[in-house]
Amino acid sequence: MSENASVDQEASNARRGRAASGGAAARRAARSGGGPGTQLTYIKRKINIYEVLNEEGLAIIENNTDTVLEEIGIIFRDDAAALQLWKEAGADVKGERVHFPKGLCRSLLKTAPPIYTQHARNAERSVQIGGNATVFAPVYGPPFVRDLDGVRRYATIEDFRNFVKLAYMAPSIHHSGGTVCEPVDVPVNKRHLDMIYSHIKYSDKPFMGSVTAPERAEDTVAMAKIVFGDDFVENNTVLTSLINANSPMVFDETMLGALKVYSRHNQACIVTPFILAGAMSPVTVAGTLTQVLAEVLAGASFTQLIRPGAPVLFGTFASSISMQSGAPTFGTPEPSLVSYGAAQLARRLGLPFRTGGSLCASKVPDAQAAYESANTLNSTILAGTNFVLHSAGWLEGGLASCYEKFMMDIDQLGMTQKFSEGVDLSENGQAMDAIRQVGPGSHYLGCDHTQANFQTAFYRSSIADNNSYEQWLAEGEKTAPQRANELARRWLETYEAPYLDPGIDDGLKDYIATKKASMADAFT
Repeated sequence: MSENASVDQEASNARRGRAASGGAAARRAARSGGGPGTQLTYIKRKINIYEVLNEEGLAIIENNTDTVLEEIGIIFRDDAAALQLWKEAGADVKGERVHFPKGLCRSLLKTAPPIYTQHARNAERSVQIGGNATVFAPVYGPPFVRDLDGVRRYATIEDFRNFVKLAYMAPSIHHSGGTVCEPVDVPVNKRHLDMIYSHIKYSDKPFMGSVTAPERAEDTVAMAKIVFGDDFVENNTVLTSLINANSPMVFDETMLGALKVYSRHNQACIVTPFILAGAMSPVTVAGTLTQVLAEVLAGASFTQLIRPGAPVLFGTFASSISMQSGAPTFGTPEPSLVSYGAAQLARRLGLPFRTGGSLCASKVPDAQAAYESANTLNSTILAGTNFVLHSAGWLEGGLASCYEKFMMDIDQLGMTQKFSEGVDLSENGQAMDAIRQVGPGSHYLGCDHTQANFQTAFYRSSIADNNSYEQWLAEGEKTAPQRANELARRWLETYEAPYLDPGIDDGLKDYIATKKASMADAFT
């Protein structure tokens, strides 16, 4: 990390007094989901992963994928130079359609790292991507918000800042994410500057870059270099950004343009087919997995043509649709099977894996939202996912970021993080002293072991009401969304920004002002 960034870290640590970063406070945070200012490291999974395909099934998917790549091909809507790279690599290029000889993509991906570190400006917040690590990042992309007054409206830059602040304060969100909502009150061609600045200013966690145009990706890299320094950015990864395939089997010039920028600068790309099965892929799990693998192999291997060794993730976003209305559905069995299978395929390629989150189609944070999100999050963690977008705040099929849902999801992420720690088999975890002390026919409430462990023994929800009916009545008969609303308001009222070196802050502001002054506002 650059000298300035190291100073940032030291000053931030001193200012916030990271008392909760270790010891009893950290253990309590892990049980309770923590609170503002308490941060947990990324998950280091100690539970087994769940697999749905045996060796025969995996071989079928991989063989079918080779057929798709060779016989059908993938469209690359890009300039002649990009297509020339494929020709020189040995692909058969016919117009914009690229046909890949068997083994070409896998051969290129041998240079991609199976594990990398995304550095944050506060080194304590840096995350491992790959291996046994799971990193939670918030919702990405919605143009609408459901605000704290219950109004569904277009998102603003103030909403964007609020979600960045909430993600910064959330103990089990390890990554600031990217487009936590789309601030439509800022011109389209300038809003990425304010969004990136917000991630840097209001959080010290890792963040994602803009992908809506190559020049906006270049701006992201330039701003990252102001924070970290040129050499550090070129030789380390400080950005992990989302590159969607235009399924079925097309990469457009916008996504490829951003991919080339980030790969060229050694920054990570999540190559992700965005699939609503039945519309953008076959209706079957096996058919969807075949298409997913083909699209990822083509897009991910292209990063290695740009810069061998650039980090790249195997991404998948697969939902089903209602065959009656055509609307996307979430929390259903088939997308979970796709996630499990895709995770297996990613591990066989040696690539970090991204999928899942807290997805739902519900319009409000109700029982449907809870069930669908829980189903999606459960399969996400059991699949062994490394990078999880949409971990908190997703509502309405991704059209809205919701404050209340954000807080409810944060609570669930804390539970998931605790579950991922697995079973404690230490001497204290075995609890033999307690069993001996209590013996038959008594209880454990007063024994020494319980007294020593009661504060940290079980996860404590920040949202759920476990009190008596009478106490619930006396406290106002509040629902879970109402309690989440109060918690969000309280967090935002008590938010305190992490330290940012004034010289870096001034450099970012100068860069933004110069860029904005160089172009007229555009809202399309």
